[in-house]
Amino acid sequence: MSPALIAALPFLGALLPGLLIRAGRNACATVTGFVTLLALIGLGLHIPAVLRGEVIRTQIDWLPALGLNANFMLDGLGLLFAGLILGIGLLIILYARFYLSPRDPMGQFYTYLMLFQGAMLGIVLSDNILLLLVFWELTSLSSFLLIGYWKHLPEGRQGARMALAVTGAGGLAMIAGMLILGQIAGSYDLSDILQARDAIQASDWYLPALILILLGAFTKSAQFPFHFWLPHAMAAPTPVSAYLHSATMVKAGIFLMARLWPVLAGTPEWFWIVTSAGLITMVLGAVIGLFKDDLKALLAFSTVSHLGLITMLLGFGTKAAAMVAMFHILNHATFKAALFMVAGIVDHEAHTRDIKRLGGLRRLMPVTFTIATLAGLSMAGIPPLNGFLSKEMMLEQAAHTPPGLIGLLATLGALVSVAYSFRLIAHTFLGPQRTDYPHKPHDPGFGLWAAPALLAGLVVAIGLMPMTVAGWLVDAAAGAVTGTAAHAHIAHWHGLANPALWMSLAAIGGGLVLLGLHPTLDRLWTALPRPEAKRIFDGLMEPLAALSRHLTAALHPGMLSRYLWIATATIIIVSYYAFRSGSHLPGARALTEVEPIAAIGWLLLMAASVAVVLCHHQRLLTLILIAVVGLMVSVGFAYLSAPDLALTQISVEVVTVILLLLALNFLPKTTPRESSVPRKVRDLGLAALGGLAVGGLIYALMTRDFAFPSIADYHLANSKTLGGGTNVVNVILVDFRGYDTFGEITVLGIAALLIFALTESLLSPGAANDRLRGWVSDTPDAGDRHPLMMVVATRMMLPIALMVGIYIFLRGHNVPGGGFIAGLVVAIALVMQYMASGFGWTAARQRIDYHGLIGAGVLVAAATGIGSWFAGRPFMTSNYGYFEIWPLEEFELATAALFDLGVFLTVLGAVMLALSSLTRLAVRAGQTVNTEAFDMQSELEAEEP
Repeated sequence: MSPALIAALPFLGALLPGLLIRAGRNACATVTGFVTLLALIGLGLHIPAVLRGEVIRTQIDWLPALGLNANFMLDGLGLLFAGLILGIGLLIILYARFYLSPRDPMGQFYTYLMLFQGAMLGIVLSDNILLLLVFWELTSLSSFLLIGYWKHLPEGRQGARMALAVTGAGGLAMIAGMLILGQIAGSYDLSDILQARDAIQASDWYLPALILILLGAFTKSAQFPFHFWLPHAMAAPTPVSAYLHSATMVKAGIFLMARLWPVLAGTPEWFWIVTSAGLITMVLGAVIGLFKDDLKALLAFSTVSHLGLITMLLGFGTKAAAMVAMFHILNHATFKAALFMVAGIVDHEAHTRDIKRLGGLRRLMPVTFTIATLAGLSMAGIPPLNGFLSKEMMLEQAAHTPPGLIGLLATLGALVSVAYSFRLIAHTFLGPQRTDYPHKPHDPGFGLWAAPALLAGLVVAIGLMPMTVAGWLVDAAAGAVTGTAAHAHIAHWHGLANPALWMSLAAIGGGLVLLGLHPTLDRLWTALPRPEAKRIFDGLMEPLAALSRHLTAALHPGMLSRYLWIATATIIIVSYYAFRSGSHLPGARALTEVEPIAAIGWLLLMAASVAVVLCHHQRLLTLILIAVVGLMVSVGFAYLSAPDLALTQISVEVVTVILLLLALNFLPKTTPRESSVPRKVRDLGLAALGGLAVGGLIYALMTRDFAFPSIADYHLANSKTLGGGTNVVNVILVDFRGYDTFGEITVLGIAALLIFALTESLLSPGAANDRLRGWVSDTPDAGDRHPLMMVVATRMMLPIALMVGIYIFLRGHNVPGGGFIAGLVVAIALVMQYMASGFGWTAARQRIDYHGLIGAGVLVAAATGIGSWFAGRPFMTSNYGYFEIWPLEEFELATAALFDLGVFLTVLGAVMLALSSLTRLAVRAGQTVNTEAFDMQSELEAEEP
């Protein structure tokens, strides 16, 4: 199974929970778990190759000219993280099945979880930093949905917003840093960047890139001073907390630092920034966690502390420290996921997570106590569990890293870690049983404790047999990070001369003392004034939000005239600066003689344009004048030998005029407020400057030759040989620039859906709907609203127009035509049916959903582009061939025709959906809906006595 498919499986699996929840919670959880298990099996199949030092790659060309390739790779580092993401993810799916109540929408939860799982896999398997950035932002969005899953909790919503704001801001900084890194290395593929260490560290842009990238990593992994968001994410359900804090989101920043360690580490800047942030975070998180009474809050700050520990190790910049970091990533994931699940079990059974309301649970919940004790002792670093091994190795690295203060602070962090770990065990499970539990606690069923029990078993297994159970994985991951073969030596005893032994003993002894002093220290901590991170964050966000609202109100008041004024003024200023700062050469081309027909057309165009401004009070006349402008533009295209553009322009004009006629019915009959004279003068001057500037630019371009060849020459020369078509314009749209066209039809479809959504809001109960119901047209209805002649004419035109549309579609690759024009022609034919026979009659005979038509068009176009991947070609690469079937002549088949079909369907669906939306407004406004083809009833009734 390729790395690309492994990363894609969770996204595909996200489609299933929402559908299968109808079959029951067990079916929903089973299928979700099966998808994760399938990806895990696919990952496991690559273990032998990765252990041999191979890198499994999948290369998919997307936009190679821009460096954007969908390339994936699996090495030792990716294997470690992907294994944690999928393995612990599978246990979280099992745990969540029994943790979530019947009132919680489980299908929605598993959908969010799979989206998040896929985004995390995308990060750790990406071989292109631009692709990695896409997945990076997806983790922020999907974690926002998971943290805010319990929407009824204000703290859940606030925690989700805080996480999104902090990690999103860091992600924006990281985007800039990654782009700089790619520019320095000359490639955006990680495989190439990791080979450019010397060039990157020698560049003047190394430090800016380093700082920006670390901002993204520190915010995601909650490093000081961005540590405050992580504990507030505890408002999420416990399965989310266990997943985010052990194997996924907070480890994303750690992964990024490890992935880029070969090219960014080893400099003084890296050492001081990364080591300092990690060391401060390690100590600060441990101290705050010691005084937290909420089990999940204590574990959240312990996560912050352990993430600081790993960051500090990576900051040392040595291969030995990097290996220890990889080992502790694995150990931390096992005991921390188990502890979070235990906290959820306690909350589930005792109905509280407050340590001061707990205690004495050892006899009431023996299974949970056993799991918590094993995981908690591992977190404290007590032998022979796995946490002890990586803690000892960490202390050894800190002891040998100057200055000596690092070793002292690392020991202090380990000491406080022992204290809060012992407190979690002792104050929750030991001591006498209480009589005032919110709910009588007991061990849950097997389904709820099976997952943390398995993780506790791993804690013991890795601790007792580190080289057998985990050594091979640590070696593979460390080798991928350092770029050299790694051989970990993990053991419980390194002799009395080892300074880590004495540091560890000091940490354990000091932790026990600190636990005994906790009641006194807790009172002192409560009385001590200290900054509150959440309050500081809110204090910063409130003025920023106020400034944002002020700027939005000033720049986005809903006035089209202001938008046009700002845009036009900006373009003129920037263009003037470019003109003044550049050099100018005289034009070498002579002017051609102006033909009378061209002069007449130009005068008509100018006259119509001026008339639009002067007659804007008369809506219908203005619309006609706008149509005249469009008509003259299409004539100009035809005159300048651009028949494709002429056909498109005139088709768009017809559709636009009809839709605007319908929309005018619901717009104010008069201008609500006229512009003042100074504003008119300002707008006139700005328009004149803009017109003169554009005219001057056109004149300069058409009277000069260029030193470089025009891209038009390339298209003319290769349209037939590479695209298989002689109509260069169409080949450009569906082949050379097919990606642009795909984006355009997507935007067109979104615009039509927005029109539908706006009309739906007008049709929903509310003030707008009340105004719509009271709307009365000032235009009297015609006695014959659907004339017989028009009905007959449009019925005759429909099959002819359909045939013309198909003809234009099929001929577009070689002569003027194509999917866009064909879609407009067919849309006009259908629009005429609405006009002739009425909305009710036409809607009753509608057999195709216009929403589906838009979706089908975009999907067909996308599938055509993706199909090129199977031939090993970049996205949207077309192919063609010539075929001969007796008795037909030789004919051409091109994959671009399928893409053009997508364009046709999208255009047709968008136009018809917009028309349908507007006509539904007319129906709600009280206009009569006919179900017959035409209506002469009013005339007959008028003649009756």
